[in-house]
Amino acid sequence: QSQLSQALNGLSDRAKEAKEFLVQLRNMVQQIQENSVEFEACLVAQCDALIDALNRRKAQLLSRVNKEHEHKLKVVRDQISHCTVKLRQTTGLMEYCLEVIKENDPSGFLQISDALIRRVHLTEDQWGKGTLTPRMTTDFDLNLDNAPLLQSIHQLDFVQMKVSSPVPAPPILQLEECCTHNNSATLSWKQPPLSTVQVEGYILELDDGNGGQFREVYVGKETMCTVDGLHFNSTYSARVKAFNKSGVSPYSKTLVLQTSEDTQSEEQTLPFPVPLERSQLRRMSPFSSTLNLQPSFSGRSYFELRSSAHQLSLHSSLQSLNSAGCNFDTQGSPYSQLGKFDIKKMVAVAWFSFDPSSAHADIIFSNDNLTVTCNSYDDRVVLGKTGFSKGLHYWELSIDRYDNHPDPAFGVARIDVLKDAMLGKDDKAWAITEGGITKGATVGVLLDLTRRTLTFSINEDQQGPVAFENLEGLFFPAVSLNRNVQVRAWTG
Repeated sequence: QSQLSQALNGLSDRAKEAKEFLVQLRNMVQQIQENSVEFEACLVAQCDALIDALNRRKAQLLSRVNKEHEHKLKVVRDQISHCTVKLRQTTGLMEYCLEVIKENDPSGFLQISDALIRRVHLTEDQWGKGTLTPRMTTDFDLNLDNAPLLQSIHQLDFVQMKVSSPVPAPPILQLEECCTHNNSATLSWKQPPLSTVQVEGYILELDDGNGGQFREVYVGKETMCTVDGLHFNSTYSARVKAFNKSGVSPYSKTLVLQTSEDTQSEEQTLPFPVPLERSQLRRMSPFSSTLNLQPSFSGRSYFELRSSAHQLSLHSSLQSLNSAGCNFDTQGSPYSQLGKFDIKKMVAVAWFSFDPSSAHADIIFSNDNLTVTCNSYDDRVVLGKTGFSKGLHYWELSIDRYDNHPDPAFGVARIDVLKDAMLGKDDKAWAITEGGITKGATVGVLLDLTRRTLTFSINEDQQGPVAFENLEGLFFPAVSLNRNVQVRAWTG
């Protein structure tokens, strides 16, 4: 019995490791899809760069051909003009000589005959000195040797992939060692037992305690970390991922932690993001190093906003902001035009990402569900996670990849909009399908549920007047796209 019990324990460990290994394999499926989208976008960008270089060279060569063309025409036209003048002079001399031959007075004829004979011979000699030979050939002495380039294009292929170790498996949070005390949280994790991939470090992320976006709070080699300076009586979500030279692993499972209640504390829970002047950024340190963390930078918010031109350029006509669940001071003069605004006492911002649960099955998500593309060449619809029923909202969508056909559509929709057709084909979506959108363009969507209007911009230029009016109800940010398009959302 003892031997059988020991053998079962060993087998149980193997079964547990096998389950964890299956989870790792399932996570690899999502990672492969994301890597495929990224690699495909990179390939398209490289080919587009080659095409652009070829078009630039084509323009240079055409310019040389045009210069040669103009030079040949000028030489021939100059020769035509010269010959026309000489022919006119020769014809006049011939007519004069014919009239002189008709002269009946011998003495008068003899007086001018010698001079005329010399002039006729001189004129004839002038015609004989290459005057009647074309100075320019009609052929273009240019020969484009495109054989080496064609050979290079035919040989264009993927180089041998560099040999490297695979990315690490997702770490496992050790629940028995994770805990909270007052407004600090201690987290511990490990690599899966069967994993033999070398790990160079880990990245620990926490949300803002209010269901907002995750932010990095620790990067290092340790497998245990204490995070202090959190809000009291708040619920935080934590996750961790590993990295090495080959890349970053998928995230671990998300762990939810509750900080302690402190009715005596003057701590005030602030909406995310924390105003810059009211809190400080604390860098997380490994548990084994210290529990008494010092601020790394003074005068910054606890969760620092990423430096991004899109996130920092709220460039629409926002006099004030308001969304479901977010409060703003909306007093002030109404906005007049796109590009001029005055934000009044901003308290919170409505962040959102794309929603996998309501999207068409062909939609592919990456970048924490902020970037989407599609498996199909047909149009597919994806919605944002947040619905708006009141207030003023603005977000942007950048076109990361676009092959010029067909056009994507951007706008808002009801939750039950058709997911397998271009946005706006039914009566549950309001969208812009403006032609001329190019790769790298930024589409802005301004939803004003106070005035019940929808306005669009491309690269900060408003597209016509108000696009739609009399909007009422619950609206979700929406995009329709296909395999030729990749879009990223910039919210907040």
